[in-house]
Amino acid sequence: MFDMMKMMGQIKKAQELVKKAQEELKNINETSESGAGLVKATVNGKKEVISIEINDSIINKKDKKITQDLIVAAVNKALKDVDFKSKEHIKSKTKDIIPDIPGFDIGNIFK
Repeated sequence: MFDMMKMMGQIKKAQELVKKAQEELKNINETSESGAGLVKATVNGKKEVISIEINDSIINKKDKKITQDLIVAAVNKALKDVDFKSKEHIKSKTKDIIPDIPGFDIGNIFK
């Protein structure tokens, strides 16, 4: 027989786990680089840029455009990489409650 109270308890537990997992996303960092390490960008699991590091060898007026392009490339790669890690983190925190259904992306549900 269907136990509505048990199901509601499981939903509440899942919500609490997801909330906690989302709060922990600030502790997941990903650093990526472009230009063979000349520019590095670090972002967290909340998709916030934590830092940008630019090698002193490329800071001058003549290299301004390339520097900007390298920053964009590094930040975009870091955001893509941390998005994957964030989804895996949420999935691992809810694996005992929410089943692993092919094509069902848990990471997009709780945004």
